[in-house]
Amino acid sequence: MAIARLSGGPLDGQLVPLDEPAQDSLIMPYAEGQIVYRREGSLERTGEHDGPTQATFVFVEETQEIGHSDD
Repeated sequence: MAIARLSGGPLDGQLVPLDEPAQDSLIMPYAEGQIVYRREGSLERTGEHDGPTQATFVFVEETQEIGHSDD
């Protein structure tokens, strides 16, 4: 099992499971668009007895403005 630790953006501080530890970007639905996070650095905690493998992902962009509309 691998975990992505998200940094920055609307999901700052969240942990999400990774399907593939080697993946280098995450694109997730958010509001009416999508948000993009990219992996920074190498995998951590890759030993057998030190918990789940972790990767840090930093916020890159959103496909639509995340703020509230005036509707």
